[in-house]
Amino acid sequence: MDVLIIDDERLARTELKSLLEKFDFLNIVDEASNPKEGIEKIKKYQPDLIFLDIQMPGMTGFEMLQRLEEIPKVIFVTAFDEFAVKAFEVDALDYLLKPIDPDRLNETVAKLREHEDEFSTKLSGIDARKDKILSPGDKIFIKDGEKCWYVDIGQVRMFESDGNYVKVYFDRFRPLILRSLNSLEERLDSNYFFRANRKYIINLNWISSIENWFNGGLRVTLRDENELIEISRRQAIRFKEQMSL
Repeated sequence: MDVLIIDDERLARTELKSLLEKFDFLNIVDEASNPKEGIEKIKKYQPDLIFLDIQMPGMTGFEMLQRLEEIPKVIFVTAFDEFAVKAFEVDALDYLLKPIDPDRLNETVAKLREHEDEFSTKLSGIDARKDKILSPGDKIFIKDGEKCWYVDIGQVRMFESDGNYVKVYFDRFRPLILRSLNSLEERLDSNYFFRANRKYIINLNWISSIENWFNGGLRVTLRDENELIEISRRQAIRFKEQMSL
């Protein structure tokens, strides 16, 4: 498992490296002394796991994670215990206090052992993620400008093509992602997501009503926001075949 250490204190990095040396399945690829350098090295090495300090010059460890498109597994290492709740809110694997207690580190590494299958090599891990068909229960990371979301795809009620981008509809948000609607359709489970027309993919679980529409098409209403989406004539035929008894 490839590991990157990100901490602004040189002695803290040295101590952690020394403690981790006895675990032969952990491969420390490098270390970074600040968040900016950490982002660059995460892009370079694509590690499976990072040990991340929270309080650092320029930006916090939390802010650094918000700037990443692909987030590795995270173990926070910090001298301040008031960040513990927030650490687990961002799905951190664990939270270690400085100075690191070797026994506590052993417990953390045991968690890694328990989930070792989840930490395949970076190439196979990335390929598996890219090939995975997404269904409700799967979470997706979305970044639009400086804003980030980590949302259950089941909460996305529809996707709308917008030039070279796709607009993602969930809650009150409409972030844009750089992707074609055709490529996105290949990633979505057809049991839950349906291509309504050239412009929209809808989440079938969000349909509240259906009515006949012009030229043999259909029109659906999506719950909560009462958005109206037309299903083209061709897709209406598919919809009826797929959904009828």
